[in-house]
Amino acid sequence: MHVAARGEPSPAPQPGALESLLDRVARGDQQAFENLYTAVAGAVVGLVRRVVRDPAQSEEVAQEVLIDVWRSAARFDAGRGSALAWIMTLAHRRAVDRVRSAQAAADREHRAGLGEYTAPFDEVSEQVERRLEREQVRRCLEQLTDLQRESVTLAYYRGYTYRETADMLGAALGTVKTRLRDGLIRLRDCLGVTA
Repeated sequence: MHVAARGEPSPAPQPGALESLLDRVARGDQQAFENLYTAVAGAVVGLVRRVVRDPAQSEEVAQEVLIDVWRSAARFDAGRGSALAWIMTLAHRRAVDRVRSAQAAADREHRAGLGEYTAPFDEVSEQVERRLEREQVRRCLEQLTDLQRESVTLAYYRGYTYRETADMLGAALGTVKTRLRDGLIRLRDCLGVTA
């Protein structure tokens, strides 16, 4: 299986088309998987490349993601979001895991070169503070509607333009901008940010 290296988003499929394909993939339909692969491979590679940066590793990670889609299609729950959002979430998680793994290996090598190293207290407290902030953002994101959460996630956490987000969600650009504005207002209020 070879992933297209373009990294460009494929044209947005018809609403419900990916969900239907995923349902067939869950039942072992290889033709449905080929169609799904063709529809999403470019977007998956593009997202992974933005996170991983290395083209060769990006293709490898994208292939792993698409294999995961084949193996775990039955776990897709249309009630929790669109098929594309589910696939892109798998891609993002896998890409972040690859970056973390590479960073952990580099850190181990660095520590081995320097001997045992104990992080100073300030660094530990900063890590705890960042983790608490991430948890608060995660809780606030859960309070958004599914549509708002998908739009905010694609546009702000995955780096897509408003137009790309609209295309991926199969929605009008104005609708996506409204979802984003409303979602960001709710996030701001939940996080207690003052203008």
